[in-house]
Amino acid sequence: MGLSAEHLKRSLDALARIEPAFIAGLARHGYPEPRLRARGHVTLLRTIIGQQVSVASANAIWKRLEDVVGPDLDPVVLAATPDEVLRGAGLSRQKISYVKSLAELVASGALNLAALPDEDEAAIDALTRIKGIGRWSAEIYLLFAEGRGDIWPAGDLAVQEEVGQLLGLPERPSEKTVRALAEAWRPHRGAAAIFTWHHYTQRLNAGKADKAPV
Repeated sequence: MGLSAEHLKRSLDALARIEPAFIAGLARHGYPEPRLRARGHVTLLRTIIGQQVSVASANAIWKRLEDVVGPDLDPVVLAATPDEVLRGAGLSRQKISYVKSLAELVASGALNLAALPDEDEAAIDALTRIKGIGRWSAEIYLLFAEGRGDIWPAGDLAVQEEVGQLLGLPERPSEKTVRALAEAWRPHRGAAAIFTWHHYTQRLNAGKADKAPV
């Protein structure tokens, strides 16, 4: 599972000692809630199913998949399920190739989600062997499902935006700049990422409240 509330608080307190901007951010919006996902193929399958569709559509497809494959969505069964059956559940041809890629890698043992490499970049490389799982999705899995505390998804636009907001930069910094800025935040960059998403949401909500009619 991901970083616990206790871990987040401890890491953010450490970040506040490194970078005063976190002191001000925590004073404005408090500590974030944990973002927890289960380790294993089901979480990655949900990521694939949810790509570029609404939450309602993803849930409907998921329910139909459970009906035809079984509630545990066993990778061995999923890998052997005919494409036409998966199309009937609502998957596009591209999504079928992604789903089959995940199922076949796990079913064959080529990808062991219970024993990913300890080194983060090596784990990202292992996960991105799955069709449809790019670097960002791999990073999110490692952060939310494995609780790896130094994962830093610097390509995320909200992370970039809020790093700029927190540090008072004149414009949203690039991925390269965000990576460089966060070097001083090791080994707490995972907590920093979760806090940027929290800060982003709270800031937008506060802005909407300010604009609400009296």
